[in-house]
Amino acid sequence: MNNLTEDSLVEYGSRRIIITVTAILCALLEIVDTTIVNVALNEMRGNLGATLSEVAWVITAYAIGNVIIVPMTSWLSQQFGRRNYYAASVIMFTIFSFLCGQADGIVELVIFRFLQGLGGGALLVTSQTIITESYPPEKRSMAQAIYGLGVIIGPTLGPPLGGYIVDNWSWPYIFYINIPIGVVATLLTLQFVRSPKYAEKKSRSEIDWLGIGLLAITVGSLQYVLERGHEDDWFNSGIITLLVVTAVFGAFFFVWRELTYKNPIVELRVLKNGNLRIGTILSFILGFGLYGSTFIIPLYTQSTLGWTALQSGALMIPAALTTAVMMPIIGKLLQRGVPQQYLVATGMFIFFIYSFWGYKIITPDTSEDAFFWMLITRGMGLGLLFIPITALSLSTLKGQEIGQGAAFTGMMRQLGGSFGVAAITTFLARQNMQHRSDLVSKLNVNDLAVQQRVHLLQQGFMAKGISAQDALSSAYKALDYTIAKQASVLSYMDVFLWLGILFMICIPFMLMVRGNKGKKVDLAEAMH
Repeated sequence: MNNLTEDSLVEYGSRRIIITVTAILCALLEIVDTTIVNVALNEMRGNLGATLSEVAWVITAYAIGNVIIVPMTSWLSQQFGRRNYYAASVIMFTIFSFLCGQADGIVELVIFRFLQGLGGGALLVTSQTIITESYPPEKRSMAQAIYGLGVIIGPTLGPPLGGYIVDNWSWPYIFYINIPIGVVATLLTLQFVRSPKYAEKKSRSEIDWLGIGLLAITVGSLQYVLERGHEDDWFNSGIITLLVVTAVFGAFFFVWRELTYKNPIVELRVLKNGNLRIGTILSFILGFGLYGSTFIIPLYTQSTLGWTALQSGALMIPAALTTAVMMPIIGKLLQRGVPQQYLVATGMFIFFIYSFWGYKIITPDTSEDAFFWMLITRGMGLGLLFIPITALSLSTLKGQEIGQGAAFTGMMRQLGGSFGVAAITTFLARQNMQHRSDLVSKLNVNDLAVQQRVHLLQQGFMAKGISAQDALSSAYKALDYTIAKQASVLSYMDVFLWLGILFMICIPFMLMVRGNKGKKVDLAEAMH
C-alpha cells in the first residue's frame, strides 16, 4: 500500500472537524444506548405489563446484537465499502430507535432492540477507523484521544440522561432522541466520509455464511449466559447449561472454519501479532473494570443509599470530565514516545487506589462528598488505560489488519464488560448471603445489647400510636432490615477490594511486556 492511498484519506481544516464530530456523535449514540435504558426499566415494565425478567431482555438483546456484529465490521466494510456500510448502520440504528419507542409489547421491543444493536455495533469500531484515518500519522495518538472521549464518557452520560428524560417525559423518548442525531449523522456521513480503495470485492459465492452462523451462535450464546446467568441460577438452569455447551463447541468450530477457509468472515491470523494478543487481553480487563465499576456505583447508591437514578448518574459526571481532560495529555505523551506499557501500568495502579478507596469509604450512609475525589481518581486511571491499550494493540499492525485488530479489541472490551457485570452480580449475591449468615449467627436474642435495641425500637413505634405487639414485630423487622443493609454494604466492600486486587496483580505482567520504548507511535499506518 503506497503513501498516496493512505494520504488520500487524511482530511484538513473544517472537513476534518466535520468528520470527527460525525464519528464521535455515532460512537456516543451507540455507547449511551447501552446504559440509558437501565434507569427506565421500571417504567417500561409497568407500561408494557412485563415482568422484571422479561424487561431485562431490553438490555440483553441489544448487547447480543452488538457483540455479534463487532467482529464482522472489517469484513462488512470491505464487502460494501466503508462509507455505505457506516451510513447503512446509522440508518438502521435510527429506524429501530424509532420503532423501539413505538413498541406496544415487550416482545416487539426486545426484537427491535436486538436489531438496533446490530446497527449500533458497527458504529464504534468504524468510528475509530474513520477518525484515525482522517488525521496525519503524527497526530493519530491525538485522534485516539478524541475517539476515547466518546467511549469513556458514553456509559457515564447514559444514566443521568435517561433519568432526566424519564422524570420529565416518558420512556419512549430515550429512543426518540436518537432520531434527529441519526438523521444529521447519516447526511454528514454520505457527504463527507470517504471509503478507502479496498481490494476487489469478494463475490457472493465466497461469502463465509457458515462462519457468520457459527459466530452468531457462539457469541450470542455466550452473551446470553453472561447477561442472564445470575437471574437463571447458572448451571441449575437447563437453558444456561445448553448454551454454555453450544458456545464452547461453536467457538471450536468457528476457529477451525476461519483458519481453514480462504475468505474468512473474521481474520483470526491477525492474532499472531504479539502486541494485538496482549491488547485484546488488556481490552478485556479494561471492559471488566470500566463497565463493572460503572455498574456497581449506581447500584450501591440507589439500592443502599436510596438515591434517585438522576442523582446516581450525576455523581459520575466529574469523573468523566477528568477522563476527558486526561485524554489529550495522554495522547501527547504517546506522541513523544513514552512507552505504552508504563502508562497502562500507572493506570492500573491508579485504578487499584480508586478501588481500595471505595473499599474504605463504603458505609450504610456514605455522603455524596465522600465519593468526589475517589471518582476523580477513577477518571484519571481510565484515561491512562484506554488510549495506551489501544495504541499498544494496533501500533505494529499494517493495512487491513488494523481494522481487524480494532474489531477484536472492541469485542473483547464489550465481553469484558459483560463478564464484569455477570461476575460482580453473582459475587454480590453470594457474599450477601454469607455476610447475612455471619451477622445473624452473632446476634443472640438473649444478649442485653440486642434486647435494649429491640426495646428502644419498640418504644419508638409505640410512640407513633402502634400497639405493643405490632410495635415489637416492627422492631424485629427494623432490626432485620439493618442486618440486610449491613450485609449488603460488606458485599460492596468485597467487590471494590477484589477489583483493586485484580488490577494490582496485572501490573507486574504489564511491565514485562515489550513495548515500543522511545519509539513514537503511529496508531494506524493504514486502517484499510
